[in-house]
Amino acid sequence: MDVPTDADLYQRVAKAFPDAWLEDPDLGPPDAAAVLAPYRDRITWDAPIHSVADVVALPFAPRTLNSKPSRFGSLQALLAFADYCAQNQIALYGGGQSELGVGRGQIQCLASLFHPDTPNDIAPSGWDWMEFPETGLATSPLDPAFDDTGFRRRA
Repeated sequence: MDVPTDADLYQRVAKAFPDAWLEDPDLGPPDAAAVLAPYRDRITWDAPIHSVADVVALPFAPRTLNSKPSRFGSLQALLAFADYCAQNQIALYGGGQSELGVGRGQIQCLASLFHPDTPNDIAPSGWDWMEFPETGLATSPLDPAFDDTGFRRRA
């Protein structure tokens, strides 16, 4: 991000990591778009996605997207995005933005509902602590264990 686009580097990374998703490439320069064209099924988007309109505006229909709920503003906008992706066979994976407290429980709850079996960087509480516990940590996929007092996952 915020570095000059290097089409050669894009091509080397795409070839070196054949199972990796290629997130947020700069497809503006024609040489970058050309070298990544064979890898379109692995291109995914994160930073520019804040609404269904952002998905529709992408240069081509994605196979998968990074879902960051905090970027959508309202729950209604987030659910419209999830519905759109489901209707268009666009897989989702979870991306956190260092949510803490209730926000972490909310993003975990949403991931457990909309994409429990995909890679997520929203680890259950404990996996992200400075002092790493040796036992009792939840593992993925998380069950959608809703808290009785609000929209979040029960800790």
